[in-house]
Amino acid sequence: MTVRIPEQPWLTASSTRAVMAALEAFGGPGCARFVGGCVRNALIGQPVADIDIATTLTPEQTDGAIRAAGLKSVPTGIAHGTVTAVAERRPFEITTLRRDVSTDGRNATVAFTDDWAEDAARRDFRLNALYADADGQVFDPTGEGIADALAGRIVFVGDPETRIREDFLRILRFFRFHAWYGRGAPDAAALAACRALADGMTRLSAERVSSELMKLLSAPDPRAAVAAMDAAGVLSRVLPEGRLSSLFDAAVEQGADPVARLMVLLPPDEAVIRQAAARLRLSNAVRDRLAFAVQALPGVGLGMGDREARAALYRHNAQAVSDAIRWRWAEAPDQADEARHLLKLADGWTRPSLPVGGRDLARLGVAPGPETGRLLKAFEAGWIAEDFPVAGHAERLAALVSARRG
Repeated sequence: MTVRIPEQPWLTASSTRAVMAALEAFGGPGCARFVGGCVRNALIGQPVADIDIATTLTPEQTDGAIRAAGLKSVPTGIAHGTVTAVAERRPFEITTLRRDVSTDGRNATVAFTDDWAEDAARRDFRLNALYADADGQVFDPTGEGIADALAGRIVFVGDPETRIREDFLRILRFFRFHAWYGRGAPDAAALAACRALADGMTRLSAERVSSELMKLLSAPDPRAAVAAMDAAGVLSRVLPEGRLSSLFDAAVEQGADPVARLMVLLPPDEAVIRQAAARLRLSNAVRDRLAFAVQALPGVGLGMGDREARAALYRHNAQAVSDAIRWRWAEAPDQADEARHLLKLADGWTRPSLPVGGRDLARLGVAPGPETGRLLKAFEAGWIAEDFPVAGHAERLAALVSARRG
């Protein structure tokens, strides 16, 4: 039975047609097919972000064909067979069909081929080993990819252990794809292979692991996948500092973003969080967000009033306090109304600037020096306690100076 992907804007776009026409002008009809995620997502009605193309042309032929058509060609990975074509400012990653010559669990040495079945055999999951021609006709070399995509099954191509030994990152990819596209229980053979080979992930770079982890945590509902990771002993390899608890379930139900989900997998200990961030090579922005949330946590409770909330927001920052509120909400799901009120306050509050400074103290006869800092700190403490009044600053400062002198 012939299967075609439903009509897609990207499939009929002039930029897409220009790239496919350029390749076929050189290699003839059928020399290029869409592959992987764009075909899979089109089949199951999910958005398509990247358009990848597989071709029987060599990288050099691909580059020449793209340039001959007047399009931009970027040699992004010639050694591995990849050229990026740019048409109407949209990139298309074009890769020559490949077969593995050797692998070491991280990198593969490949040879080019013109055999679509050989190319499919080296891919990770059957639902990713799908191809479609320029008219949308789908080709399924494994014979099970279409059925897997429609049923929400994440099944390795061939033997799961063999696929994992080729690249141990496929363990995390299995759970990530299950989080995004899987339905029901994970494939038993795949799960067993992930459990048996989990130690192999120590050979992976921290950047690859953290990137895959954050993609997994970005899924609409990754709870089942993360629970399966934990049961298979994979989560403890990725996050030895972490633990899975009801807090994670609650954070997902709140609609928390990936960083907030990661936060509740880690203990509320700044030193441990910074250690985990360094080991995973997380970005400075993510590291600081996690650390600042933990710093704010002791001063945040869902029972605090608006005045206390504004004081916390002033001392920390809106993101840190919001993250701390979400943490407390995860601890007490029945206080959702209080949490939502505080989150709304945090989102709408603008941190005021301290309304006095050293010049104001100089006008009151206070010479620059340590006493200036002590007076300003005392003024700030009172200003916060009074909920940031907008008037009477000169009088309060003068009274403070007078009291100190007295």
